[in-house]
Amino acid sequence: MKIAETVTFGGSGLDRAAELRRQASDLQTQPGAQMILLWRGKPMIGEGGLIRVAGDHPVLGDAAQDMVFLGREDGVPTFAADLSAWTPADLDETQLGGFLDPTEQVHPAVPDAMFSELRAIMTRLSPRDAELAATAKAVMGWHLSHRFCAQCGAESAFAMGGWQRDCAVCGGHHFPRTDPVVIMLITHGNSVLLGRSPGWPDGMYSLLAGFVEPGETIEAAVRREVFEEAGVRVGAVSYLSSQPWPFPASLMFGCAGEAIDTTLTIDPEEIEDAIWVTREDVALAFSGNHPTILPARKGAIAHFLLEAWLADRLD
Repeated sequence: MKIAETVTFGGSGLDRAAELRRQASDLQTQPGAQMILLWRGKPMIGEGGLIRVAGDHPVLGDAAQDMVFLGREDGVPTFAADLSAWTPADLDETQLGGFLDPTEQVHPAVPDAMFSELRAIMTRLSPRDAELAATAKAVMGWHLSHRFCAQCGAESAFAMGGWQRDCAVCGGHHFPRTDPVVIMLITHGNSVLLGRSPGWPDGMYSLLAGFVEPGETIEAAVRREVFEEAGVRVGAVSYLSSQPWPFPASLMFGCAGEAIDTTLTIDPEEIEDAIWVTREDVALAFSGNHPTILPARKGAIAHFLLEAWLADRLD
């Protein structure tokens, strides 16, 4: 697929400089080093996009000591600083943690910027800003959920610029995980198979998706997931595009599949509904004129693939 890497979070050619991770703590104090800021996984943005601050900026007084080394941006060492320990004066915990957190937080040291939910702003970010924010959110989330050694249970320590955790008790080394997920553009003639999960906004439908299991190919996962969720048999499968999806740490493999039949047998434990939708109805949904169907969220690979299908750009 020629436009594969234009998907949101598709990559910007950032120099990740993995060879410098061992000396990241020294680079962090180097003059000119810059930091992006996150609070509970929400990046700080301003009018121009992702905010970058110097290493001596006052806002870093509320940051955790360990910062994730993201790489070099135009030769400049770039880190992600976690400000999750800071508590906004007007914080309302009941508003946080939903499908799409609508709240925004302003730190007094950077009054012209705000921490915003990445799902809400992802389409407004440049490819570079999107890659930096997604990488930082995913790695920071991994540290939060993997504090303890999986081999012996002792608390492990931040290492290699945030790209490793080391256990001093048993000597174990642990690395950020990425969960492979297949997401499928399943078609039959002029129609595409769409589904929805419980809790989604009313009327929203998207492509079917599911995790790849151990010992399974991407193609096999596509066929298994579609049959499990919707009872549809799939024949030929082809790869289209991928998308890092830091909610919390997935890599979405976008695939096309040809349905052998169209009879739907929905597993209510997997999805709430599944429907076959014509190309014309998908176009109406994308234009906002369909009476009952809302499209997948813009910025998600499902939206990207459906848009490419409508435009006949799956080559």
